[in-house]
Amino acid sequence: MSLAAHSATGAPWRRPQRRSTVERAKQADPAPPPVGGVLWSVAGDVRSLLMLPAALTMQVAHPAIGAGVDEHSVFRTDPWGRGERSLRSVQLWVYGGEEAAREGRRLRELHRTIRGTDAHGRRYHALTPACYSWVHATGFPVYRHGLRLLARPLTGAQERQLYAEWLRVGRVLGIHDRDMPRTIEEFWPYYRKVLAEELEATVVVRELLDTDLPVPAPDRGPLPLRLALRLLWPLLRRPFLRLRAFLTAGFMPPDAREAIGLEWTDAQERTLRRLCRVLRAVVPVLPERLRYLPLAREARKAVRRAQR
Repeated sequence: MSLAAHSATGAPWRRPQRRSTVERAKQADPAPPPVGGVLWSVAGDVRSLLMLPAALTMQVAHPAIGAGVDEHSVFRTDPWGRGERSLRSVQLWVYGGEEAAREGRRLRELHRTIRGTDAHGRRYHALTPACYSWVHATGFPVYRHGLRLLARPLTGAQERQLYAEWLRVGRVLGIHDRDMPRTIEEFWPYYRKVLAEELEATVVVRELLDTDLPVPAPDRGPLPLRLALRLLWPLLRRPFLRLRAFLTAGFMPPDAREAIGLEWTDAQERTLRRLCRVLRAVVPVLPERLRYLPLAREARKAVRRAQR
């Protein structure tokens, strides 16, 4: 029926309203990983905190990413605040529901102006697919390696599910499918190529593993705890930095550790495995308020309420 014929019937014709940018974006929002999936189970577990330094160090071992962090990040002046914001962001990708996509858009906007020249004189931009995808890609091998130590090795089916869920997180972050390997079989050659051709002990890597940095005392948490840490920090700073360096190297996949040139002894491996045995025994029996990080805990509660 033509427009004229429609009007002749007496039925009012209205021009279709154009959807707002927000509505279009919301309709197109990629979904976060599924409730009950592998990431849902492990990303909010307190043991995941031990894996994050390894992933971060693998990221900044890429010269372009290391240069971007070196020149644009506040990790030196506000390490605790940056850490808190980064952790919240990671948790939103998995447990944020509709907020996950908003966080992905926020991150892309935040990185839009990050550009410069790396230590080799090469131009970089934070959103170049090779850089942005590598930052995301590091999570999969670190989770895979960390779970072997802290929980139990994933089965082949679980590994495939974890990788598929990690691709979904990539879409939340605005990474195009064409910029990430689509299967595990495609991922490992890509991963080994980056290890062999790109990674190095950048300035930022060396700083993250330095055990004598002038790191400020923690400024997050309850006031009495902050005051106590500020008072004791001259004594605690070096032990904390040694522990951070130990956990960073220990939870990094061995092939990545070797590619960056990090030392790791048999004695350190034995110490790490003893620590992990304790954590495997203790963490699963903790109450939920101690076992899961806040956003994960709230998401789990919301799912239970919805199922009643």
